[in-house]
Amino acid sequence: MSVLEKLDFVGESLNRPECVLATSDGNLHVADWRGGVTIIAPDGSQRSILANAAFKPKPNGIGILADGSWLLAHLGNSHGGVFRLQMDGRLTDFVTEVDGEALPPTNYVHIDGRGWVWITVSTRLKPRALGYRADCSDGFVVLVNDAGARIVADSLGYTNECLIHPKTGHLYINETFARRLTRFDVGEDGTLFNKTTVATFGKGTFPDGLTFDAEGGSWITSIISNRVIRVGQDGDQEVILEDSDPNHLDWVEQAYLDGSMGRPHLDRAVGQKLQNISSLAFGGSDLKNVYLGCLLGHSIPTFRSEIAGLAPYHWNSRSQRT
Repeated sequence: MSVLEKLDFVGESLNRPECVLATSDGNLHVADWRGGVTIIAPDGSQRSILANAAFKPKPNGIGILADGSWLLAHLGNSHGGVFRLQMDGRLTDFVTEVDGEALPPTNYVHIDGRGWVWITVSTRLKPRALGYRADCSDGFVVLVNDAGARIVADSLGYTNECLIHPKTGHLYINETFARRLTRFDVGEDGTLFNKTTVATFGKGTFPDGLTFDAEGGSWITSIISNRVIRVGQDGDQEVILEDSDPNHLDWVEQAYLDGSMGRPHLDRAVGQKLQNISSLAFGGSDLKNVYLGCLLGHSIPTFRSEIAGLAPYHWNSRSQRT
C-alpha cells in the first residue's frame, strides 16, 4: 500500500492551515487564517486562539516561543511584519520594519536555539504573484537578535521556509520559484556566508515546507504537485509522497516557463486527497508521525515515516494544552 493510500487526517474546519508545528506533549500548533493559531490536542480536541485586537493578522508561518506564546508572520495584501500572540489573545508588534522600511507581506518566522528570530520575505513585488517566476530574485531574510533587526541575505528566488539545523547550525532556505534548497554558514554574529545550493528541483516541484530527519536528510513539501521529497546528505532525492495530476502540472509548468503564473495556479487543488500541501512537521512520541500543512484543506494529513525526525528547537516549549 502506498503512502498516499495510508494517509490519515487530524483536525477539522481548519482555516488555511498553511503551517503546522508539533511539540513533545503531542499538540499540533496550526496557523489559523482568521488571525491566530489553532491547537489540536492528542485526543483530537481543538482550541483556537485568535488575536483580540481590531487588527487580525494573516499568519502564514508561525513560531513557538519558549514561554508558549507565538510569533506570526503576517502575509497581508499590502504589508507584512511579525506579531506576537499570547495565549489570552493579546497581540503586539514584534518587528514591522527593517532598515527604516516597512516589511512587505511576510512569509515565515523561525526561532532558533539562541532565541534568534529568522524571518523571510518572498518578494518585494506587489501583488506577490508577480514573483512567481524563475527570474525574480528579490526575496530576503531578516535576522532579529540582540543587535536588532537587519537583512542578512538578499536577492533570493521567492524565499519561503527557513530553518537553522539543530545539529550543524547551518541556515537552510527554500527558494520556491528558483526551485532550489539553499544553505548558508552562520557566523557568531548571525552573518551569513558560504552560500551553497543543496538541491535543485525539476518540473512540478516548487519547494515550500522544510524540516529535517535524524539521519541527516532534509524533507521538502512542494505546493501544486503535492510532493514530499527527502533530500539526502549526498543530494539524492527520494519522492516519499505525491498526489498530483499530470495535466494540471503541465498547465502550471507552462505558465511558470512563460512568466504568466499567478494565483489561479496555486488556488486549485486537483489531488486525490491532498489540498496543496505547504509545510511538514515530525511529531509523535518517536518523531515518526509526519504532519502536513496545506493551503486549501481544512484538516492536517498525516502518515508514518520509517525515519524519525530531528527534534526542532520548539519541541519542548511550554505545554499549551486545551
